[in-house]
This record gives sequence, structure tokens and C-alpha cells, in this order.
Amino acid sequence: MTPWEINGREAVNCNCNFGCPCQFGVLPSKGHCEAAVVYEIDSGHHGETRLDGLRAAAVYHWPGAIHEGNGEMQLIVDEGTSEAQRAALEAIMTGQDTEEMATMWFVYAKMCPTKHETLTAPIRVEMDIDRRVGEGSVEGIFDIALQPVPHIVTGEPHRALIKLPNGFEFEEAEMASGRTRLRGGAISFDPLDDSHAHFAHLHLTGQGVQRGHAGAA
Repeated sequence: MTPWEINGREAVNCNCNFGCPCQFGVLPSKGHCEAAVVYEIDSGHHGETRLDGLRAAAVYHWPGAIHEGNGEMQLIVDEGTSEAQRAALEAIMTGQDTEEMATMWFVYAKMCPTKHETLTAPIRVEMDIDRRVGEGSVEGIFDIALQPVPHIVTGEPHRALIKLPNGFEFEEAEMASGRTRLRGGAISFDPLDDSHAHFAHLHLTGQGVQRGHAGAA
């Protein structure tokens, strides 16, 4: 396998209730799963190909729970990404060069027999993880916005975190409320409003989450 490593951040919005039942081994809130995600890579490599400063995105849809399969996915890479970098991101984000079940990308790809052609589009991402605020735009494909979960009584920002000591995506994530509008691409689903979202710092290799340290890739 080609060795790889990624340090970066993600902003995710799916159609489930705040907190996401998947994180607790529970079926999706509405019986199916659909999500949009944007990634900002601070540093990384796939073999000799550097991935520093790249942005990517993805759209997913499953007719049931993720582990039941039959899903579809589409990756998007930022304009200006070289052919070598695009191939590297496709390899990583479709679970290649990765130990079985070691990352979320391996799982998602395994559960998506339909993999649509990777697109290239301008990607804009802004994330303030400490404030749980962020937004992203994948030109012609989707717009995503995250904000703090509102307190059920006061409406003030409510902070909650999920910690996964044995997870395959992150060690810890900040919960948020998300909104997504699809504009194009091969996958379609209804707008997402006030549904589960999260921010997370990512440090992943083909062996999985690198825990307890944020070493440079």
C-alpha cells in the first residue's frame, strides 16, 4: 500500500437529529442517511504527492443505515488540484491504501457501490471550530453552513462534544447545527435544515486515526 497521512479539518452536515445516532450504534433518525462534507487539508501526502493546502468535498446518500450499504457517493476536488493530487485524494477518500475498517473513508466507500465521477469545482471553506461556526461553498454543487446547537429553552449557543476513543474518523468532535442546499452533481436530496452537524480535527493515515498527537504530515 502507498503510505499516506492527512492533518486537517472537516465540517459535516447530515439529515439526522443533533448528535447523530450513528455515533451511538443507533439507526438513522429518519431511516436513511444523507450528508455533505467539506475538508480543508493543512498538511498531508500520499506517497511522494504533497496534499498541503488542498480542499475537497463529498456528498453521500444511503437508502437506509450506512452499514446496510447500497449507497452512492460523489467526491469533489478544488480547482487547481493537480492530476497527481486528484488521484491521491480519490485513492484516500475511496478507502484505497487503507487497512480494512480503519477510516470513515474506507467504510463509506465500501458501503457505496455507486461511486459517481469525481468533479472539480472551486471550493471555499471557512471554519471556526472553537465557536462552532463555519460555511462552505462548492460552486454549482452545494452550500453548507454550520452554527452552534441552540439551547432548547434560551436559544443561546449550547456546547456538546462527542469523544470516540476507538472511532475511525476523529478523536473528538464539536457538535453543531447544519444547513445544506444541493445545487447540482449526481446526487440529490431535500434541503437539510437544523440537523446534525459537526466539526472535527482530522489526523488520519492508512492505519486509522492517529491518537494523542497532531504530528505534521
